[in-house]
Amino acid sequence: MSGSNYRRSLGTVSLTAVGLGSIIGSGWLFGAAKAAHLAGPAAILAWVIGAVVALTIALTYTELGSMFPKAGGMVRYGQYSHGSLAGYLAAWANWIAIVSVIPGEATASVQYMASWKWAWAKGLYDGKELTLSGVALASVLLIVYFGLNWFAISLFAKTNTAITVFKIVVPTLTAVTLMLSHFDTHNLHRAGGFAPSGWSAVFNAVAVSGIVWAFNGFQSPLNMAAEARNPKKSLPKAVISSILIALVIYVALQIAFLMAVPAHDLSSGGWAGLNFDSPLADLAIAWGINWLAITLYADAFISPSGTGMIYAATTSRMIHGVQENGHLPKIFGRVDPKTGVPRPALVLNLVVAFAFLAVFRGWGSLAAIVSVATVISYITGPVAVMSLRRIAPDLPRPVMLKAMPVIAPVAMVFGSLVLYWAKWPLTGKVILLMAIGLPIWAWYELRKPWEQLKPHLKAGVWMIAYLFVMAAVSYAGSKDYGGRGWIPEGVDLGVVAVIGLVFYVWGLRSAWPNPSLAEVLREAEESAADTAGDDEGDRVASTA
Repeated sequence: MSGSNYRRSLGTVSLTAVGLGSIIGSGWLFGAAKAAHLAGPAAILAWVIGAVVALTIALTYTELGSMFPKAGGMVRYGQYSHGSLAGYLAAWANWIAIVSVIPGEATASVQYMASWKWAWAKGLYDGKELTLSGVALASVLLIVYFGLNWFAISLFAKTNTAITVFKIVVPTLTAVTLMLSHFDTHNLHRAGGFAPSGWSAVFNAVAVSGIVWAFNGFQSPLNMAAEARNPKKSLPKAVISSILIALVIYVALQIAFLMAVPAHDLSSGGWAGLNFDSPLADLAIAWGINWLAITLYADAFISPSGTGMIYAATTSRMIHGVQENGHLPKIFGRVDPKTGVPRPALVLNLVVAFAFLAVFRGWGSLAAIVSVATVISYITGPVAVMSLRRIAPDLPRPVMLKAMPVIAPVAMVFGSLVLYWAKWPLTGKVILLMAIGLPIWAWYELRKPWEQLKPHLKAGVWMIAYLFVMAAVSYAGSKDYGGRGWIPEGVDLGVVAVIGLVFYVWGLRSAWPNPSLAEVLREAEESAADTAGDDEGDRVASTA
C-alpha cells in the first residue's frame, strides 16, 4: 500500500512534542559534561552557537516542509531540486545520521543504568563502552522502541506527548535544583579561565559534543509531515518552537553543571580531566541530593527511550521516502492500511540499528558520527530551497520568508563551518561513510540510458566535489582542528566560509526541472483541482 494510508492526525502540539522530544533525549544527560570537557565554561556559548546554526538551517527546511508535506520529507528535497545523485547523497547522509541516533539513545540509557548500586548494573558499562550484557539490554530497548511504533500512529502520538512532558519537567527541575544546591561562580575562572582551550575548542564542542546531535531533532516534525493535520501552519511553529524551548533548557543545564562541579575535581586536570560516567547524577550525589539522583536514573531510561521511539518512527518514514525516490525495493514503501504504519521500513531500520549498536558501543563515539553525518545532510536544504524558487516559482509555498535569499547562503556557510569544526580525521571518516552508500544508487541508476542519466550526474557533481574539497581542507587545515597546519589558524575559517559560498552558487546553478519535480508539480495541480471542485460543490449545495 502507498503513502496515502498515512493518517493526518498530528496537530501543532503533537508535532512540537515530536521535535522537542527528539531534541531532549540523551544529549541533556551527557552534553553538558562533554561540552565542558572540551570548552570549559565557554560551553555555554557553544550551545547558543549550535542553536543559531540549527535555527538558520531549520528555516530553510520549514519552507520545504510546508511545500512538500510528505512522509520522510528530509530525504526528498534534494531529489526534487537536483535529481537522483544529489538527492540520494543527501538522503543517505540524513538517514545515517538519524538511524544511528536510535542505538545511541539505547546506549545512553544503559550507560546511566551502569551507575546503579547493584552489581549487575555496574557490569553493563566498562568505563569506555557497553559490555556484552549492556549491548544485550540496549538491544531489548531497541525492540521496545520499534514495538511501540508497530501498531498505530495515534498510539505513538499519545505516548510521545506524555513522555515529552516528563522530559521537559525533569531537565528543568535538575537545572534549578543544582543551581540552588551549589552555585560556585568561581568555577568560571578556575582551571584556565572561561575558555581554557581557546575558541577552537568551543567550535569543536558545537560539532562533536552532542550539540548538533541534540538540535538535529528539529527535523523530526518534517519527516512526519504526511501525518500533520495542517502542515503549512503547524510545521514551522513546531520546528522553531522546539529549538527555542530546548535552547533555554540546555543553557540552564550547562550553567548548572558548570557551577555545581566541586572545586577539587578541577584542581588537577581541569575541565578536560573531568570523568563522570553519569554526569548530572554524579553531581547530585556529590551534593547529597539523592532524590534527584534517583529521578535522573529513572529519566535516563525515559528521555532517551522517548527519543529512540520518535526516531524509530521518523526513520521509517525516511525509508519510505527513499523508496519513492526510486532507490529501495517497493516493499519498503508499503504502509499498513489499518494502522498507517510503514512496517517493512520499521523492520529494516531495526536491523540497521542493531548493526550500529554492535560496532559503536559508547555514547560519545555515536554522537560524533551522528553529528558529522547530520551536517553533511544539512547542506542540501539551503541550496534546494533557493533552487526551487528558481526552477519552480509557481509551486505553492505556504511558508515563504522574504529573507531566505540571505538566510540560505548563511546556512550553507554555517553548515560548512560545523563540518570543519568536527576535526580531521573524523570528517574524513564520515565523508568516506557517505561514499559507502553510492553502490546502492549505482544499482538503481547506472542501468538507465546515458541520455536519461546524464542530467542527474551533471546536477549532482557539485555535491560530490564539495565533500572531497571539504575533506581536503580539513586535512590541510590548522592543527587546532586536527589538520596538518598548512592553512593558518583564522585563515582556515575564512577559507571554509568561501568554499561554502562557492558551492552554494554552484549548487543553485546545477538545479534542473527533473522528473521527480515534474511528478510533484502534477500532484500539486491535481490537488488544487480537487480542492476547487470541492469548493464549487459546497457553493452549489449552499445556493440550493
